[in-house]
Amino acid sequence: MIKSCVTIALVPQIKSGPWIYWEDLEAGMEKASKLGFDAIELFTPAADAIEIPRLKALLANHKLELAAVGTGAGKVIHGLTLTDPDPAIRANAISFIKDMMDFGAVFGAPAIIGSMQGNVLPGNDREETMSWLAEALNQLGKHAESMGVILIYEPLNRYETNLLNTIEAGSKFLDTLETKSVKLLADLFHMNIEEGNLEESILNWGKYIGHVHFADSNRRPMGFGHTSMQEIASALKTIGYTGYASAEAFPYPDPDAAAEQTIEEFGKWFR
Repeated sequence: MIKSCVTIALVPQIKSGPWIYWEDLEAGMEKASKLGFDAIELFTPAADAIEIPRLKALLANHKLELAAVGTGAGKVIHGLTLTDPDPAIRANAISFIKDMMDFGAVFGAPAIIGSMQGNVLPGNDREETMSWLAEALNQLGKHAESMGVILIYEPLNRYETNLLNTIEAGSKFLDTLETKSVKLLADLFHMNIEEGNLEESILNWGKYIGHVHFADSNRRPMGFGHTSMQEIASALKTIGYTGYASAEAFPYPDPDAAAEQTIEEFGKWFR
């Protein structure tokens, strides 16, 4: 059964981003629980930003799971990416992600690599850049396996990265890796920009999908754009997806209304 999830961000530098709840972890969890969400997806400045015993207690108290942890603070705060030409920066990026993986693994939650994948920078060779990405994902995938979790890689739209933009491209790239512990994040917002047919992409490459971001075509909560969810929901059920549909969406028109809209749409398609 597909499970519902809402995002909570605790990184001031990304406050304008697509997260439903902000700043107050406990208040966000209390609201999510009351609305009937199954889990939260958490964005923190660092792996040690929240004490593990405190988070365990909060999750238990609110009957929530930790679905995933984001790593974007590594780029936003520290300027780290896995494809920087500087090997020291790449090494620090891997170390930052490993720390986030260790934090998430305590709860059985994967880490997500989104913006920290980086770009092919002007004047750099694409093949070499992709080799850096492969090397990093192989290291991190093996670390994920040792921790008993998977690692989530997110194909982003062309305005955010020039590495891998579609589920097909991401799937074919994963096939070249030594590790089999890396899965893809199917972000419906990014897919609305890049995929010719969202349903077909999910059906064709479904075995690679390990997480779903549940946001509409304009990155507002589902139902506030033009995404056709009927076919997408059907495709996710057909491939046997049993992970989370996580609302990485703008808090439009406000966090509470966005959360209510999300859980209503989730119930419409997945319950």
